[in-house]
Amino acid sequence: MAKRRKSSGRPPEMQRAVAATTPRRTPARPQKKGPAPSTGINRVWLWVGGAVVAVAVLAVAAYFLGWIPGLRSGSANTAVATRGPGPFNPPSATPLASPPTEPAGDGTTVTIETKLGNIVMEIYNESAPVAAQNFTNLASAGYYNTLVFHRIMPGFVIQGGDPNGNGSGGPGYTIPDEPVVGEYGRGIVAMARTSQPNSQGSQFFIVLDDAAAASLDGGKYVIFGKVTSGMEIADQIAAGASSGGQESQALNPVAMDRVTVQPPSASY
Repeated sequence: MAKRRKSSGRPPEMQRAVAATTPRRTPARPQKKGPAPSTGINRVWLWVGGAVVAVAVLAVAAYFLGWIPGLRSGSANTAVATRGPGPFNPPSATPLASPPTEPAGDGTTVTIETKLGNIVMEIYNESAPVAAQNFTNLASAGYYNTLVFHRIMPGFVIQGGDPNGNGSGGPGYTIPDEPVVGEYGRGIVAMARTSQPNSQGSQFFIVLDDAAAASLDGGKYVIFGKVTSGMEIADQIAAGASSGGQESQALNPVAMDRVTVQPPSASY
């Protein structure tokens, strides 16, 4: 069967900055009663009490406004803080010298749980052993848990697996290229990469439409799985608000709450 690959649509690095103005609060000066104190002790305690109140107010504001990293749900810091313990190691598998002509696997599946529902995919570990082992290893280690689908393009792809949440990150290593086996089409799961050799890491995409195959051709995006149930969930994710254009950054990205691997005996 002819091989199809992706020639464009790579997620460029995006920069994000958050600016906030710290609210200030001046404690009201208490009314004096009776004669003025003969020492400055009361004034000292007044300043100490005011400082404590100010710190408490700022702490509460920081929490609710998200200035404390890792506390606000859905932030990039949350994703980084809650994924697996790491460090994450590259797969031990090597590219096949004589790959099969059709995508093949041993029955292993992976389930991506989201707030919209589950996406279940068959893993092609017999035709793409490097990418497949890399993906299942990371999933088993909890790497993908809480990461988001940061790039959404209706009728084309949804892309996720970046700990930075913007298409710029990875697991701390890259994996070797291997032959692309199979054709791109709706439900196909493949590794995202740059134009450089051996540049795949943890980011992957799910193809939403057969028509996307033409623009994916030639990109050397290794096919390592196919969605067997939950494509309607992928479509819902793609329909969310985005920045548009080639980057198409999700404005309210859907998280992969939990990603689990089911061995052949537990596949469904």
